[in-house]
Amino acid sequence: MNAFAPSRRGLLATAAGFGLSLQLLAVPAMAADSALNRKKVIVVICRGGMDGLSVAPPIGDSEYHGLRGGLAVEGALPLDGAFALHPQLTAVHALAKAGEARIAPAVATPDRARSHFEAQDVLESGAAGVYSTTSGWLNRAVETLSAHRKVDAMSVGATAPLILRGKVQTASWSPGRAVDAEARLPTLLQDLYRNDPLLGPALARGLETETMAKVATADLDGGGAMMNVSTGGKGGGFKAGAAPGPGAQQGRDAAKKLGESLAGFMREPGGPTVAAISLDGFDSHAGQAGLLNGRLAYLDAVLDGVHQGLGPEWKNTVVLVATEFGRTARANGTGGTDHGTGSTALLLGGALKPGGIVGDWPTLKQNALFENRDVAPTLDMRGLFKGVLADHMGVDKAALDATVFPNSATARPVANLV
Repeated sequence: MNAFAPSRRGLLATAAGFGLSLQLLAVPAMAADSALNRKKVIVVICRGGMDGLSVAPPIGDSEYHGLRGGLAVEGALPLDGAFALHPQLTAVHALAKAGEARIAPAVATPDRARSHFEAQDVLESGAAGVYSTTSGWLNRAVETLSAHRKVDAMSVGATAPLILRGKVQTASWSPGRAVDAEARLPTLLQDLYRNDPLLGPALARGLETETMAKVATADLDGGGAMMNVSTGGKGGGFKAGAAPGPGAQQGRDAAKKLGESLAGFMREPGGPTVAAISLDGFDSHAGQAGLLNGRLAYLDAVLDGVHQGLGPEWKNTVVLVATEFGRTARANGTGGTDHGTGSTALLLGGALKPGGIVGDWPTLKQNALFENRDVAPTLDMRGLFKGVLADHMGVDKAALDATVFPNSATARPVANLV
């Protein structure tokens, strides 16, 4: 069995902090520490197709506001003259200004089907085709590294995601309701009914109504406007407002605690060096402004918790945040966007080299859009993952091309990330 042995004190402290169940696989202690053994990788999967044009608005692109209309993000946090970050990504923005966070704004997997199930399979399996393997690329990376040194991995959630399934046994931690399992149901329903002429629009309208009701409730709880949701009109997108209400703040606090707890396990002597966590609820067919306001705040708090919780070990860490596909460049008729292609990935960590965007920006000009609707991908997601695994974790390039990401020699590793 290849897993880790967190201390009794660490387990009790984490369980007490959440008041929740803990599920871990106990194993022998890790071998003597070394520089390589201290290197850490965390992969965060944002399920549902996270809208890259909201995560990192291309404020310098002349087509952005015209295409987005009411979904254009206002009050974005500037990175440079070309890109900014969503107003809820305050912790990520602070790291970016410190040279410890970067964006890859036009990235995609090899899949072009725009189906959640197929795209998530390709994202996590690392294969070029759908359902071509039953193991995950992160598990195969751990297997490759384990031939030379002891490398342990863990996942957050009741079951291990595909990305960490395979020959190597890994640990799992289930924080109960701290991970919002209910956020995945709308994603599954929207994917099921997206081509149904009756049920598809009806579901979208219902979700839009629910989102706006939650926004109104948050406004009342907070004593002020938390956000402004608009379904149309130029310049009527997200607007930063007063401090969030108690409910929103409690959610952010729980998310930060989740990140801190994951970091606590990885900080323990003999703790895991590789981890994966899934966050649901990023499918934004309707009421996108309000929905992403909440989901990105949750993501930001998790990442903030990881950063704060790792302490000195942050300097040895790289965090990858990815999603299965992006959204359409244009808004739809229900204040949302539909399944697209190119999205935005985030890279964070004290081990990251400072720099600008990763990859090339294709622009949002009419003739540059993929199939006249999506951000055109200019970077293969596998190349992004390969760059981190090669330079940070020391995975051999031949193994990356043939084993970790089968038949992927054309997806070259992104160099100089760490």
